[in-house]
Amino acid sequence: MQSSLILLQSNHSLSKGEYRHKQEGMPANMNKQSFIKGLKNRCSHLLRHPKATTESSQLVKVKPRGPKLLLNPTHEEALKWAESLDDLLSHKYGLIAFKNFLKSEYNDENIDFWLACEDYKKIISPTKRTAKAKKIFSDFVEPMSPKELNLDFYTKDKITQDLQHPSSSCFEAAQKKVYALMENNCYSRFLQSDLYQNILNNSQDHQQT
Repeated sequence: MQSSLILLQSNHSLSKGEYRHKQEGMPANMNKQSFIKGLKNRCSHLLRHPKATTESSQLVKVKPRGPKLLLNPTHEEALKWAESLDDLLSHKYGLIAFKNFLKSEYNDENIDFWLACEDYKKIISPTKRTAKAKKIFSDFVEPMSPKELNLDFYTKDKITQDLQHPSSSCFEAAQKKVYALMENNCYSRFLQSDLYQNILNNSQDHQQT
């Protein structure tokens, strides 16, 4: 409300024609006093009905890029994420937070590949396994693919050969390299990020103490 009144006061020195030109949305037949009264009423309404952004102190809102995240870990769970990358990836909210952190850095191809490999290893049907292997290859390994990984020539060549008769371990070497890359690089940045600190400081039982 103050900012609106300051704007009006600063325009008081303008000519009548200039003043009305500045005030967008003010009808020509409305005087200054009525316009200020209307602003006061609207500001009072906003004060009585604030947006419900703090309805639950147990929900941590994170928005690095893309849709909002509503995470609800306990403080103990959030602390455990810092013990190892395994602990982070094995927790539902930890995986979501880490994936969105990587998205905010435009570096999410590694976690997407790692998750795709985890799903791939669970496939039993040879037909489905072959189809999935080709999909992973075209998405992450093939040159100029949408999410091409930074893999050495030997690892890529080994995958290309194994793709002729893909086994459950077809991407094992590449997955280990990607995991090591995330562990030694992205993981430490995640723990130091505002995103993780926000989750840690606003977790359920931490707020209650």
